[in-house]
Amino acid sequence: MLKTTKSYTKYRLSNKWRDMDFKRAKIIACKPLPHYRVWIQFDDGLEGKVDLSYLVGKGVFEAWNSIEFFNQVRVDPVSDTLAWGEDIDLDPYVLREKLTNGRPT
Repeated sequence: MLKTTKSYTKYRLSNKWRDMDFKRAKIIACKPLPHYRVWIQFDDGLEGKVDLSYLVGKGVFEAWNSIEFFNQVRVDPVSDTLAWGEDIDLDPYVLREKLTNGRPT
């Protein structure tokens, strides 16, 4: 009978993640603004306005065709990001990047 054994090479885990400047993206406050913009504040004090008008009418964002629905933006307590209803939420890291890259909003 032929017996096979698997040999696994153990690799040392990289320490690169320790050198990265990683900021947890936790939104603590938000407020809807005219023209599909939202003011947001992160737990580290970063705050600003983000323009989301380019998403209106696309895919799940069709719901935003109703400005009343868009104005129901809230901070989801589970994901710590912007949410609308049960089906729409935005990646907090993308929102944070939009603010820190100094893009006009």
